[in-house]
Amino acid sequence: MIDTTHAFATQVPPPYPIHTRITTKEDPTGHRKGKRKKKMSKPTPIWLDCDTGHDDAFAILLAALHPSVKLLGISTIYGNAPLSHTTTNTLAILKALGLEQDIPVYAGSSQPFCRPVALAPDIHGESGLDGTSCLPVPDTKPRTDDSAVGAMFKALSDEEPGSAWLVCTGALTNAALMFAVHPEMAGHIGGLTHMGGAIGGGFTDAPMGVLKGHSEEEQAGRFGNWTPFAEFNVYIDPESARAVLSNPVIAAKTTICPLDLTHQLLATESVQADLLHGLQMSNGDGVGKRKGPSQVRKLFVEILTFFAQTYADVFGLIEGPPLHDPLAVAAAFIPGIFEDNGGERFEVEVVTEGAHGSSEDVREGGSQCGRTVATVLGKGMEGVRIPRSVDRVRMWRMIDECLARAESAPFSREA
Repeated sequence: MIDTTHAFATQVPPPYPIHTRITTKEDPTGHRKGKRKKKMSKPTPIWLDCDTGHDDAFAILLAALHPSVKLLGISTIYGNAPLSHTTTNTLAILKALGLEQDIPVYAGSSQPFCRPVALAPDIHGESGLDGTSCLPVPDTKPRTDDSAVGAMFKALSDEEPGSAWLVCTGALTNAALMFAVHPEMAGHIGGLTHMGGAIGGGFTDAPMGVLKGHSEEEQAGRFGNWTPFAEFNVYIDPESARAVLSNPVIAAKTTICPLDLTHQLLATESVQADLLHGLQMSNGDGVGKRKGPSQVRKLFVEILTFFAQTYADVFGLIEGPPLHDPLAVAAAFIPGIFEDNGGERFEVEVVTEGAHGSSEDVREGGSQCGRTVATVLGKGMEGVRIPRSVDRVRMWRMIDECLARAESAPFSREA
C-alpha cells in the first residue's frame, strides 16, 4: 500500500485524446444526423535522433509506445558514448520494447562537424548504458540501405507538410547536415525539439548540483554541466547547434529543453519505486496497489539506478537524476504540458569562440564556448520556445503508461 497523495496515485487526465461520442436516447451510437462526434487526433510523426544512453532510453520508450506518436525511425549519433555503442544501445532498447523489427535504425555521424569527439563515460559509463544486468542483446543491425541523413530526409518529407517533427536528444550534427543538404526541409517539417543548452541567470530554480571537489561558493553562478557555461549536447558540436538555431525558419518552430527545464524532472527514489512496480488503481476507491515488477520495468529502473549514482557522485544531486531526453519528445506532441511564460520566444546564439576540449583545464576555465545565449524577443515575434516548467506528474504518468504497454513484449515475459 502506498501514500495516495503521491503523484502516481493522483488521478490525472489521460495524456492522449480519447475517442468520445455525443449520444442521445434516440441514438446511443452518437451517429444521429446533426450530432458531432469528437475524433481522435492523428498521431504526431516523429523522427528521433539520439545518442542512446540512460535518459535517451526513456525518450525511445515514450516515442515508440505513446499512442499519440508515430515513430518514423531513429538515427544515432556519437555523444554519450562512441557511435558504435549508441547504435547498439538503441537496438537493444527497441528489442526490450518488442520493436526491434519495426523501427528502422540508421547509424549517423561519428564525430562533430569540426571538433574532436568528446564523450561522457563519467555519467553513462564506457558502454553509454552501463549499470543494467538485463539489457538484451539485439538481433538486428542498423539499416544500410541509406545514410542516416538520407533516411531522415525521406521519412520526414513523406509526411504532410507541417506535420512531422525532428526530435534531437544529442548533438545537432545529423540535423545540421540534413538541413544543409536539404534546405527545403526547414519549411517542410512541423517543428524541431532539442534537449540541449543551459540558460542560467535565474531562468528557473531547478537544482543544478555542485561538482565533486568544489564548494557551493565556488560553483555559484554555474549553470552548465560540461563547463560552467555550457551543456554537453551543444558543447560537443557548437557549430552545428549554431547553424540550426540561427536559421530563422527553423528557429520559429523550434523548442529547446535546456538544463534549466530538465533538472526539474528528477527520478527520485519514490518515482523509481513506482516505475518498478507500476500502479493498478482499485475499483474507484483511489488507492494505489503495487504489483510485482516485470522484466522491462526492472531494466528501466536499473538504468535509472545507475544514472542516479553517477549524478550523485559527479554533481552531488542526491534527490535523483534529471531525466532530460523524454522532455524533448513530449514537447513535440504534447506542448501544452509545458509553461512558457505566456508565449515567450527567444533568439538563441551559440558561442563558438574560446578554448574547447575535454581536459579539466579547459572545462573548468573561463571559456564560454558552447554557451547558449538566449535573448527574449518582443511579444508576438517569432523565435525559439524555451519552456520554464513542465507538468511533472503528467510526464511520469506517461512514462509509466508506456512501460505498461511494453510489458506485453516477449522480452518482458521472459523468466
